[in-house]
Amino acid sequence: MKKLAALHEQVDDWQRLQQRINDALELAQLDDESLRSDLESEVEALEAEVQQRELKVMLSGKYDPGNALLAINAGAGGTDSQDWAAMLMRMYLRWCELHNYETEILDMTEGEEAGIKSVTIAVNGPYAYGYLRSEKGVHRLVRLSPFDAAHRRHTSFAQVEVMPQVEDDDEIEINPNDLRIDTYRSAGAGGQNVQKNDTAVRITHLPTGIVVTCQNERSQMQNRENAMRVLRARLLEIKREEQERQLAELRGEYVKAEWGSQIRSYVLHPYQMVKDHRTEYEVGNAQGVLNGDLDGFIEAYLRATMGNETARVDQ
Repeated sequence: MKKLAALHEQVDDWQRLQQRINDALELAQLDDESLRSDLESEVEALEAEVQQRELKVMLSGKYDPGNALLAINAGAGGTDSQDWAAMLMRMYLRWCELHNYETEILDMTEGEEAGIKSVTIAVNGPYAYGYLRSEKGVHRLVRLSPFDAAHRRHTSFAQVEVMPQVEDDDEIEINPNDLRIDTYRSAGAGGQNVQKNDTAVRITHLPTGIVVTCQNERSQMQNRENAMRVLRARLLEIKREEQERQLAELRGEYVKAEWGSQIRSYVLHPYQMVKDHRTEYEVGNAQGVLNGDLDGFIEAYLRATMGNETARVDQ
């Protein structure tokens, strides 16, 4: 019933678009000068709508239409990298806000001086995973460090992980005997925020060694449910990566992903530029990108990988 409702919604959307196009054509045939302004605005809106739908056609993966889990981890570089991780978190939260996606911070570890060491965010909305999967990889920042007394230029790194959220998936079976679950008191800012009960949850998946923590909710049960969501997503991602690695090795194109191989560079000094090294797409308005303007990078990635996705489906 859920799939049927989604298909009905898709059909209705296409029919509404067709009706808008027909209405615009009728207005154009009237050749009324007083309607020109309205017609031009509608044509621009229709072109933007068609471009968005063209992007969605590229999102044909099994999990592309669903929700996503976004994890950001500060890399080497101390306080600068932790501050960079916080900047990335703000950038993605802003992008989600611009696209009306719901976000929920499941777990966050703050840095000692500034920024964050890590954060896990649930992003809920249509095609959240399909769009955000283009962001997976190492992101590099070059700027004059606000934490350096000599105000020298520093390079910082942060790792972004994007995983599909799966509630129930036949591909992933978790044996309760494979889990070690520990509870502890959530870290707080002090005062009334300090938890007096063991509400934070740490789950260790013994066969893989994956450790997941959640402490943002006040209820131990909620934190446990969120931790299981993250664990399920991580196990699914490991399985998908292994399948893709085997397929790439068969095709002779497998390249091991190393920490230093960043996917995108953000340069704030001595000039401003953001460049994606996979697609060569770049913009000069770095502040705009940091304020959530990521659509150009996402679209460039989807277009660049569409041929590979098609080949993978064929195989």
